Amino acid sequence: MERSKGVMQFLEAHSALKPVSFHMPGHKGSGLFKRTGCASFMKNIADYDITEIPGADNLFQAESIIKETADKYKKLYDVRKSYLLINGTSGGILASVMTSVPKGKKLILARNCHKSVFNAMTLGGIEPVYAYPDLIEDQEISGAVSPVEIGRLLDENPDAEAVILPSPNYYGICSDIKAIAETVHEHGKILIVDQAHGAHLKFFEEHKHSRGKVWSMPKSAESCGADFVINSTHKTLASFTQSAVLNVCTDRGMELLNVLEDKLQAVESTSPSYLLMASLDINADIIKSDGRKLFNGWRKNIRWFYNKVSSIEELKIMNTENLDTTKINIDLSAVGISGAELEEILISYNIFPELVTGSIVMCMSGIGNTKSDYKKLYSALKQIAQRAKAKSTAGSTLKGTFKNDSNVWATKRALFALSDERELVSLKECGGRIAAASVIPYPPGIPLICPGEKIDVEDCIYIASLREQGEKVIGVDEEGRIWVQKRV
Repeated sequence: MERSKGVMQFLEAHSALKPVSFHMPGHKGSGLFKRTGCASFMKNIADYDITEIPGADNLFQAESIIKETADKYKKLYDVRKSYLLINGTSGGILASVMTSVPKGKKLILARNCHKSVFNAMTLGGIEPVYAYPDLIEDQEISGAVSPVEIGRLLDENPDAEAVILPSPNYYGICSDIKAIAETVHEHGKILIVDQAHGAHLKFFEEHKHSRGKVWSMPKSAESCGADFVINSTHKTLASFTQSAVLNVCTDRGMELLNVLEDKLQAVESTSPSYLLMASLDINADIIKSDGRKLFNGWRKNIRWFYNKVSSIEELKIMNTENLDTTKINIDLSAVGISGAELEEILISYNIFPELVTGSIVMCMSGIGNTKSDYKKLYSALKQIAQRAKAKSTAGSTLKGTFKNDSNVWATKRALFALSDERELVSLKECGGRIAAASVIPYPPGIPLICPGEKIDVEDCIYIASLREQGEKVIGVDEEGRIWVQKRV
């Protein structure tokens, strides 16, 4: 059948390229399922697309087959209770925040949280108190959120109900969740961890086999005392895109189960996909039966890659403290190549990264990557660096064209009260105005500007530059306008 242009045509064409995936999802294609004896699922996938027929259980009152799958995750993560999510980690974050923070109350949140946290505050009428992450100055990116910062904000805001932060962040940098959990619990509050990018961390703990700094992997939030932990199993593990797991880890969390379940049914689809739930079931089975082999292989391949690229003098690879090194952060600015340029060149090698920020390209490895993938990435980087070095002037370095996120999401901004009156204003004219809606570059999905924050002229220039580069910026309409507070 001849296909007209659309999603399916693109997917067929992209698959035909046999691309090397260093982006989510973590399964990286059908190969992992074939290697682990799950090929029949891929073959019969359309036949498994059903609804809540007799015997198929119900996601929002799980008593049989769905409960059995959820219980697999309860055991795998060693937690009190697990919930399957079919609206991604975003759905779990919405439910967790609205469960933990009553309407009109305060939430302490990392300023570099995902947009779903900000959406939860809007839906719940929740007041934000921002915790700003530390800066990694040599990399010019946001780092961990300090336990000291969280403690200070809890002391200053005793009426705050909960704390939420991402760990790992998009680059793989983890916060000291154990120390933060102790601080939060000393104040009698709830700790929610957005572990969307770290669903695999628990299993690297379970399958220890490491030496050297590069494999000092951070511990999972489940092991460090968080109350609610939400994992995007699709990002680095083997379930399908939009599937995730919410783990309840403590007695504090268990006390809120009735509220949590009510919020989950409120924010998730009433037609949950059995394909997504089946992929969660398969992911759990793969980890149980093949986990040791897969995680040790993943570890071995990553270690091989880091050792090999260390010989590329022009290449800078992030290896900061408390880093999840399955996130490969690459910087070739020393030979005049920006992040956007490096991404474009890698794609010409049929290698597709996950994220570009300033001079950094982040390649997200997953459970499905093979040794061949890492070899191709290393070979491409070696060739790119050699060619760039030959062309560049000795000693020249790249001057960044774009802000890195240390200059964007870590900038402390005053918050102004908002009224219901707002208007659309063009980017060229909104400098100095108060934002009435979030402006969110995607990826990474972290708000650049939040409601109640003043928009700087520099922000407008940055947003315009992103749009000129073809980047997606949520909150800016087709005519280049932003919602701002109406002047009285």
